[in-house]
Amino acid sequence: MTDSKKLFVNGVASSAPSLTIFQKTLSILWPIKRDELKKFLPMALMMLFTLFNYNVLRSLKDAMLVPNIGAEAISFVKSYIVPPAAIIVMLAYAKMTTFMSRERIYYTWIVIFSSFYIIFGTLLYPYMHFIHPDPGVIEALSQAKVTLLFFDIDLAHFKWFIKLYGQWVFPLFYVFAELWGSVMLSLLFWQFANDVTKTKEAKKFYPMFGFIANIGLIVGGLLLKFFSKTSYMISALLTLVIASCAVLIFLRYYINTKVLTDPRYALESGKKTKKKKPKLSFMEGLKVVFSSKYIGYIAVLLLSYGISMNLIEGPWKAKVRELFPSQNQYADFMGTLQIFTGAVSMIAMLIGANILNKISWFSGAVLTPLILAVTGLGFFVFVVFDQVINVYLSAWFSFFSPLWFAVMFGLMQNVCSKGTKYSFFDPTKEMSYIPIDEELKTKGKAAADVVAARFAKSGGAMIQSMLFIIFPAATFVTITPYLMIIFIIVSIIWIADVKLLSTEYEKALEIFKKNDRND
Repeated sequence: MTDSKKLFVNGVASSAPSLTIFQKTLSILWPIKRDELKKFLPMALMMLFTLFNYNVLRSLKDAMLVPNIGAEAISFVKSYIVPPAAIIVMLAYAKMTTFMSRERIYYTWIVIFSSFYIIFGTLLYPYMHFIHPDPGVIEALSQAKVTLLFFDIDLAHFKWFIKLYGQWVFPLFYVFAELWGSVMLSLLFWQFANDVTKTKEAKKFYPMFGFIANIGLIVGGLLLKFFSKTSYMISALLTLVIASCAVLIFLRYYINTKVLTDPRYALESGKKTKKKKPKLSFMEGLKVVFSSKYIGYIAVLLLSYGISMNLIEGPWKAKVRELFPSQNQYADFMGTLQIFTGAVSMIAMLIGANILNKISWFSGAVLTPLILAVTGLGFFVFVVFDQVINVYLSAWFSFFSPLWFAVMFGLMQNVCSKGTKYSFFDPTKEMSYIPIDEELKTKGKAAADVVAARFAKSGGAMIQSMLFIIFPAATFVTITPYLMIIFIIVSIIWIADVKLLSTEYEKALEIFKKNDRND
C-alpha cells in the first residue's frame, strides 16, 4: 500500500512539469486573464462585427464595380472620389468633437452608415436601371471629340470618368464601403480601445481583438459564397450588415454602462473622460499635427502600406475579373479570399499576441513591410515575366493557365499581407498612439487614420489613373512593369520609416511611464 501510494505520489510529481508546460502553452494561445474578460470580450465582439461589416462591404464594392465597369475604374474612384469624401468626414468629425461626446459621435456615424445601406438596398440598387444614364449615350460620349474654346479634346482620355458617371450607384457604394473601414474601424473603434486600454493590456488585448474579429471575417466569407449562388445576394448581405450595426450600438452601450462603471476599470476610464477636450479649431489642430514629427512618421507608415497594397491590388483584380467575369462569380471568389485571410490571420494573431510581449516595437512593426515586400515582388515578377515563367511551368502544370497562376499567386499575397497587417501592423500602429498626449491623440489620429490612410490608397491609384488618362489604350498589363519599380521604392521608404518611428516611440514611452499615465 505504501509502495503504491508512493508510486502515485511520484506519478503526480512526475506529471507536474507536464502541467506547467500545458499552462505555459495555454497562456501563449490565450494570454487573457479571467479578471480581464469583462473588458476584453465586449471589445473583441465590437471589433468582430466591425470587421465583419468591413470585409463584406469591401467584397461587395469590388464585386459590383469591377465586373460592371472594370478594374481600372478602382484607381479613379480612389483618386478623385474617395479623398474628397474622406476630407468631408474629417471636417465633420473634428466639428463633432467640439460639442459631442465620443459615445454620441460613435452612435451618429453608425446611424449615418446604416441609413445609406438601407437606401442603397431598397432604392438605389433595385432601380439603378431607371436612374443611370442611357448606356448608349455613355458609350458614344466616351469616344467623342469636342472643341472647348480653341482646344480639341478627345474624351477617350476621360472615358473612365464617363463610365463612372454612367453607373454612378456603384462608385457611390464604393465610397461608403471604403469610409466604413476608415471611420468605424480605424478611427472610432481604435480610439475607444486606446481610451480604455492600458499599455500593458494592449500587448495582449490588441492582437487578440483581431483574432476574435477574424471569426467574423471567415463567417462573412462563408456567407458571401453562399449568397453568391442566389439572385438576392446584395439585399441579403446588406441586411446582415445593418443588423451588425445594431449589435455594435448595443455593445458600445453595454461597455459604457456595465463595464466602465465597474470599480476595477472606473479609475482608468474616469481619468480619461474627465480630461478637458482640446478646444483647438480644425486648422489649429492640423497645424499641430503637421508640425509633429511623431504623427508625420505614423502618416508615412499608413501611406506606405496603402500605396504598396494599391499598386498590387489593381493588376491582381484585373486578373481576377478575367478568370471570374460575372458579379456573382467575382463575389464567390472574394468569399474564398476572406475565408483564407481569416484563417491565416487567426493563426498569425495567436503567434503575434505572444511575440509582441517578447520583442521590441520595431521588430513587430517591421514584419509587415518585409513580408509584403517579398510577396509583392514575387507577384509582380510572375505577372511581368508570366510568358517566360509559363514556358517552364507548362511542362509540369499544363492543365493550369498562366491566368490561373497569376490569380492564385495574388491570392496568396493578399492572404499573407492581410494576416501580418491584422496581427502586427494594426496592433503596433495603435500602440504608437498610446504614449502621446491627448491633443495629438485626438486630432492627430483623425488626420492620420482618415485622411492619410485614404490618400495612401489614392496615392497608388493616382499613379495608375494618370497613366490611363494619358494613354487611353493602356491596361494593367502594359503598366505593371512601371508599378513594380514604384513598389520597390515605396517598400524601402516604409522600412526606413519604421526605424525612425521606433526611436520616437521609445522616447515617448519613457516619458509616458515617468508621468505614471499607465496606472
